Amino acid sequence: MNGTTRRLTMAQALVEHLINQWTVVDGEEVPLFAGVFGIFGHGNVTCLSEALEGVKDRLPTWRGQNEQSMALAALGYSKAKLRRRLMIATSSIGPGALNMMTAAGTAHANRLPLLFLAGDSFTNRLPDPVLQQVEHYDGPTTTVNDAFRAVTRYWDRITHPAQIIQSLPQAIGTMLDPADCGPAFIALPQDTQEIAFDYPEEFFARRLWSIPRPRPDRDALAGAAEMLKGAERPLVISGGGVRYSGAGSALREFALERKIPVVETVAGKGALVHEDPVHCGPVGIIGSYSANALAERADLILAIGTRLQDFTTGSWTAFAKDARIVCVNAARWDASKHMAHAVVGDALECVRELGEATSGWSLDGSWLEEGKRRFGEWNALLDDRQAPTNAPVPTYAQVVGMVNRAADGADHMVAAAGGIPGEVQKGWRVKAPDTYDLEFGFSCMGYEIAAGWGNAMANKGKGETWVLLGDGAYLMMNSDIYSSVLTGHKMIVVVCDNGGFAVINRLQEFKGTLGFNNLLKDCLIENPDGFPHVDWAAHAASMGAESRHCESLADLRAALEWARTTDRSTVISIATHAFDWTPGDADWDVGVPEVSERGSVKEARAHQESIRAKRRIGV
Repeated sequence: MNGTTRRLTMAQALVEHLINQWTVVDGEEVPLFAGVFGIFGHGNVTCLSEALEGVKDRLPTWRGQNEQSMALAALGYSKAKLRRRLMIATSSIGPGALNMMTAAGTAHANRLPLLFLAGDSFTNRLPDPVLQQVEHYDGPTTTVNDAFRAVTRYWDRITHPAQIIQSLPQAIGTMLDPADCGPAFIALPQDTQEIAFDYPEEFFARRLWSIPRPRPDRDALAGAAEMLKGAERPLVISGGGVRYSGAGSALREFALERKIPVVETVAGKGALVHEDPVHCGPVGIIGSYSANALAERADLILAIGTRLQDFTTGSWTAFAKDARIVCVNAARWDASKHMAHAVVGDALECVRELGEATSGWSLDGSWLEEGKRRFGEWNALLDDRQAPTNAPVPTYAQVVGMVNRAADGADHMVAAAGGIPGEVQKGWRVKAPDTYDLEFGFSCMGYEIAAGWGNAMANKGKGETWVLLGDGAYLMMNSDIYSSVLTGHKMIVVVCDNGGFAVINRLQEFKGTLGFNNLLKDCLIENPDGFPHVDWAAHAASMGAESRHCESLADLRAALEWARTTDRSTVISIATHAFDWTPGDADWDVGVPEVSERGSVKEARAHQESIRAKRRIGV
C-alpha cells in the first residue's frame, strides 16, 4: 500500500469501487457491473443517487417502475449473460426495499447473482421513527432489511463507512463463486451514506475478476468413473450448471463418444440444441414422454449441474428405486442430495476429467438408439399438437409452436410461471445454445416481462427477445413494457388469454376440488356484468408499445412476422384454450386432504398415496 487516501462519502466510495471491478467475457475485458436498476426515494436519493449521477457515463442507471420488476429485469440480464456480468438494484427504505424481496428469492432459488443496495433508517436513531420505519420494541436495530437474510447468500448492514472496504469484495466474491452464487444484499443507513472517510487509494484500483473453476476430488471422480463404466443404461441429466459453466459442447462430445442419452432440466434446457444427436428431451413433471421413459429405465443417473428440484425428479418418483445417482455440482449441498455419489467441482472441468477417466469405454449404442427412437416419437407428438387447425380457440401448444417457428437462431425466449412453462419446456425447440430462459426454480409470476426487458438489454442487436406469458401473469406485472419503450430495448410479448390462472385450476380440479377462485369465471364476482375483459393490445399501446390482437392462428402468424419489423416493444394477444395441455408429465407430490366429504377428493388422495409409494425413499 502506498499510503495515499481519497476522501469520499461512503456512498461515493461504494460507487467508485464498483465501477473499477472488471471481468473477462469471450476474451474481452468488460466492466463486471453493467448498470443499475434504480428507483430513488428517501434512503437512497440524496447520497447514493448523487454518487451514481456522477458516473452515469460509466455505470448507467436505468429507472424502473416497480422495485420488484426492476430487480427481476436485473436477473434477466445476468441470466442472459450466463452469470458472467452482473447488475445492481437499488431502492429506498421500507416498502421500496421489501418490494425487492421476491426478486431476491428468485435469485436465491435459481443461484443467480444480483447486488441489492437498499436504503435503511438512521444508525444514530436520533430522528426515529422516520418515514416508513418499522419499529421493533425488543430490537431497535432491526429494520425491514433484516427480512432479506432469508433470501440472500450474503447480507450486511454498513454502520461505519470503513466497513465497505471489507464488505464489497466479500459480496462480489460470493456472487461470482459457482458454489455460493446468489444475491448479495447490503443495507445502507441514510446517515452512514453521507459520512466522509479517508479511503485507501488501493480500494479504487482496477480489479479483474474471473469465475473460479474448482476441479473435482480425484477419489470422488475415480469412483464416479467406475460407477459409470459398470452401468448398462446410464442417463445424463443436464442442469443449469452445464450452461453457466459453458460445458455444453464438452458434454455433447462426452455423451456422444460413450453413446449415453442426455435429458435436460428446466434450467439446463438450451445447453444442447433440440436436434443434437444425444438430446432426448426434457425430464420431469413438465417433461417429455421420451426423457421420462428413459429415467424410469436408467440404472445410473449422472446429474450434472442440477439441484434436483422436484420438477426434475418427479418428487423422486421418476427414477427406479435401485438406480444409482452420481451428482456433479460446484456446490457440495447440491452434489450430496439423496445419498448420491458426490463429485464437487465445476461442470466443465468435471466433464473433461470424467471423460479422461472413462477414455476408451462406451456402450454398444442400443441404449442411445432407444432414446432417439423415443425422442422421435415425442417429436411426432409435438408436430401433431402444434399443427395449426381451424379450431375457434387455439391451444397453448399451437401458439408456442407458431412462435417457435417464427424465432430464428439468434433470438431468445423468456417465460416463467403459469401454464406457459410446461408448454415451452415440452414444445420449444431450441435452435441455438443459451437462447432459452424459463424461470421455474422459483416459479415467479411477474418475471416474464421484467426479465424480458433485462434480456433485451443484454442482447441488444443480437436478435429478438420473445416473451411468452398468460393473462394472469400479464395482470400481475406489466409495467416494464413501458420501461422497455422508454429505454429503447425491444421485446416481443405474446399474451395467451385463457381466462385466469388456468394451469393451477387444472391442478385444483385434478386433485378433486371444483374450479374455485382461479379462472375468472369461478371467482367471487359482484359485478352484474360479470368479469370485465381486458383489451391487452390497447393496454400495451397506452404504454407506448406497438400491439395487435389476434382472432386466429392465421392472424397470429401474420402478427409475428409484423412484430419482427417494428422498432419498439410489441405486444400480441390471442385467446387460448384453458383446458387443453400437452401431455408427458411425471408424477408430482402435493398435499391432498386426508379427510373429505367429496368422493373426487378421496379418489385424488388414493392416487396421491400411490405416487408416494413410488418415491425412492420413504412413503
